Amino acid sequence: MASEDTTAVQIETTEVASEAVTKQPHKLERKWTFWFDNQSKPKQGSAWGTSLRKLYTFDTVEEFWCLYDQIFKPSKLVANADFHLFKAGTEPKWEDPECANGGKWSTTSSRKASLDTMWLETLMALIGEQFDEADEICGVVASVRQRQDKLSLWTKTAANESVQMTIGRKWKEIIDTTDKITYSFHVSLTALAVAGGLKKGKISKNSIHSLIMQLICCAVFF
Repeated sequence: MASEDTTAVQIETTEVASEAVTKQPHKLERKWTFWFDNQSKPKQGSAWGTSLRKLYTFDTVEEFWCLYDQIFKPSKLVANADFHLFKAGTEPKWEDPECANGGKWSTTSSRKASLDTMWLETLMALIGEQFDEADEICGVVASVRQRQDKLSLWTKTAANESVQMTIGRKWKEIIDTTDKITYSFHVSLTALAVAGGLKKGKISKNSIHSLIMQLICCAVFF
C-alpha cells in the first residue's frame, strides 16, 4: 500500500510539473528537490530510509507553485508520513555528507492548518533565499504524526553556534510562532567512532571536544 501511494504521488508530481514548464519561467537561485517518505506501513525488518522517495527537482517559481498547490501540503498526508524539501543533490538523510555534521531546529503543531502555514512560509523562505546563512541550510521536513506534527529545519554545521542561533531566530520569525523551538545535534557515525576510540585511549583532545559537541541534544532553544 505504501509503495502504491508513493507511485501515485510520483505520477501526479510529473503531470503537475509539466504544466508549469510551458509558461514563461522565473528561475530560482538554485535547484530544490521534493521527497516523500511513507512510514505508515513499514515492511518488517526494513531499514530506515527504505521508503524514502525522490519525487521532483525544480528550479522555477511556476513549478514550485503548481507542485505545492496540488500535492505538497502536509495536511494531505496520512499519519507517519513526511514531506521533505532539500537542496538538489542533498538527500534528507543524516548519512549525507551535507547533513552528517549538522542538526535541526524543530517545532511542533497540533493543528494541520498551522503546520501547512509554517511549512509554506518555510518553503518560500528557502527558495526565495531569505536566510543570510542559506549555504548552511540543508532543507526542511514536515512530519505528520497521530498526536502531534513536527516541522524541522535541517542545518549543515551544528558546531557553529552563532550561525545556528541566527538561523533559528530568523526561522522563528518566518513561521511566526510564539512556541519554543529547539535545536538538536545529530550524533554522527564519526562521533560514535570517536567514542570507541576514547574507550581505548586512542583519541585526541580535539576529537573529545568534537564528540562532546555532537552528543549534546536539544542544546539551545528560545
